[in-house]
Amino acid sequence: RKPLFIGACTALVTPFLDGKVNYPMMEQLLRRQIEAGIPAVVIAGTTGESPTLTDIEKIELFRRCKEYAGNSCKIIAGTGTNSTEHAIALSTAAEEAGVDAILVVSPYYNKSTPDGLIAHYSSIAHSVSLPVILYNVPSRTGVDMPVSVYHRLSRIPNIVGVKEASSDITKIARIRLACGSGFSVWSGNDDQIVPVMSLGGLGV
Repeated sequence: RKPLFIGACTALVTPFLDGKVNYPMMEQLLRRQIEAGIPAVVIAGTTGESPTLTDIEKIELFRRCKEYAGNSCKIIAGTGTNSTEHAIALSTAAEEAGVDAILVVSPYYNKSTPDGLIAHYSSIAHSVSLPVILYNVPSRTGVDMPVSVYHRLSRIPNIVGVKEASSDITKIARIRLACGSGFSVWSGNDDQIVPVMSLGGLGV
């Protein structure tokens, strides 16, 4: 598989004005990323306040950002929730809005079993034709995805990689070994970019 992106992917904040999404400011932020040569951005990730945005706001952000960016920068939509059906609904809406890929965080609070994680991610991946990036952030979700789960999910053609934020550097090598070179690994922690890339990671 050709990597979705190499280098830095910025998780953009979502600007507000008087309690509403400030779409003109969002375009300014996006333009700065494009002018800086950033190859991809995440819209409505946790940095973009995904837990507090409405679905309507998220979908409008996806649509406007892709329309503005065109082919100059990949738009990755944050569509993960702790509800499989809700995540599927957001993911299919993001695809209809024209985004290039989706970033899906593991279910938080629910603390899924390995089989539950596989069922959750598989259902979402099969609902869209978009590239899917897994997001493992156990400090926020309460669950650290096992390497065995990555191995099984990496066999699904449109699951292309993981944003890995477990802080376990040795796990990077195990993921790479279990999933092969076609499964991309990006660092989810700024302070581990160099170690992750030294083990075959593609960026942050």
